[in-house]
Amino acid sequence: MPDQGPEMELVHLLRAVAVELGAHSARFAQRNGMHPTDVRALIALMDAARAGEAMTAGRLGAALGLNSAGTTALVDRLERAGHVRRVRDERDRRRVTVEVDERAVALGRSHFGPLIGRTVELLRGYDERELAAIRGFLTGVREAAGDGGREADHNDAG
Repeated sequence: MPDQGPEMELVHLLRAVAVELGAHSARFAQRNGMHPTDVRALIALMDAARAGEAMTAGRLGAALGLNSAGTTALVDRLERAGHVRRVRDERDRRRVTVEVDERAVALGRSHFGPLIGRTVELLRGYDERELAAIRGFLTGVREAAGDGGREADHNDAG
């Protein structure tokens, strides 16, 4: 049986958090007639906007692992629902970006706002050093998940 020390306890707790967050997101999607990929797309678009980055349909599709046809269908569906809009670039009229509509932001805030509020309150209980440790841990886990387990697969092959 694998090591059941404090590290594995935290791994299992993180997995439980991921499952609960996924279920919370799925409830939002279901209540609003959306596919889970629609929610992931809106999150990617909001993250890009927060970072001051323009998001083209191609870049969105790459972020979500969708082909061109799937991305077009996704953006069309979100646009029809009023969640996003296509916007022509002012400098290069051939370039079209995808932006989240404020109504979609408000819809998300109404569902996710209470959870975000509780999370912020929990984080306020930690000092700067502890927050840095939490940030470092979550960043590392995100990077490991983003690698798709390639490092582990590579080590198993040797």
